[in-house]
Amino acid sequence: MRTDTGAMKPAAKARYQAWSQLQKDVWKDRYLYLIFSPVLLFYIMFQYVPLYGIQVAFKKYNLFTGIVDSPWVGFDQFIKFFSGPYFWRTLENTFAISLYGLLFGFPIPIILALLLNEVRKLRFKKLIQTVSYLPHFVSSVVIAGIAVNFLSPSHGLVNKIIALFGGEKIYFLILPEYFRTIFTSVNIWAGAGFASIIYIAALSGVDSELYEAARIDGANKWKQLWHVTLPGIMPTIVIMLILRIGQLLNVGYEMIILMYQPSTYETADVISSYVYRQAFQGADYGLATAVDLFDSVVALVLVFAANKLSKKLTDTGIW
Repeated sequence: MRTDTGAMKPAAKARYQAWSQLQKDVWKDRYLYLIFSPVLLFYIMFQYVPLYGIQVAFKKYNLFTGIVDSPWVGFDQFIKFFSGPYFWRTLENTFAISLYGLLFGFPIPIILALLLNEVRKLRFKKLIQTVSYLPHFVSSVVIAGIAVNFLSPSHGLVNKIIALFGGEKIYFLILPEYFRTIFTSVNIWAGAGFASIIYIAALSGVDSELYEAARIDGANKWKQLWHVTLPGIMPTIVIMLILRIGQLLNVGYEMIILMYQPSTYETADVISSYVYRQAFQGADYGLATAVDLFDSVVALVLVFAANKLSKKLTDTGIW
């Protein structure tokens, strides 16, 4: 039955027309929505549905009674963490390792992308890209195993080179002062190649006429880099930097757990590894959830602050 839109009030008519247009648009792009549906289902199932469990942070959770029947304790779990002996250690280590990654790991993919952009031999360029991308697709367990073998005091390549030059072999992985450097280096090696894809894509969007104009003006390769290439990809760099700042407290616990040991806790124990130990070794799910929620809230604040600062300084932001 056809609806008589002429007899409708203006507001109702506008809503009806908007709904009709939405139906037409959805039907027109139905195949795109069908392709997108697995991604949507993934985020609903694994990102939004688990938000129900956040209330565990405010309860004395018992695995056998469940979330609903566990008693409320308010902010006791947060107070327990903030006043505990590991709060400042885990917070300091998390920020220190994240800053290492930000200062040394963030520029490497940009530099790699800039270098690959200058390679003119296509086969050589593809070879370098393939070799640099491969570690990203290797399991963290394998990456950690390679690092452990390289640094082994008995048969590790690094210690063999040290011994070759007359030095004494070092058991790197039991010395706290080496852990942050090792962890950062391994992460750079594993992720720099894949992270450079975004910047390579951004470089392909820089107008070639700008390079031609710069060459006509007498600019050499270095000046073209500073005055054409970098300004051309600066919006991408800023957005990636904002996202990276938002992850300052999100240090992946998998690699940490695979590489650290009690002797290196003083420099290696971060918030995510502390959450892992409390949840799966200590079975204190309430405390683990509270610490993880604190981590998420700080990350959200950092993203908003970094985005606002970026909008003021560069007029570029995520929103």
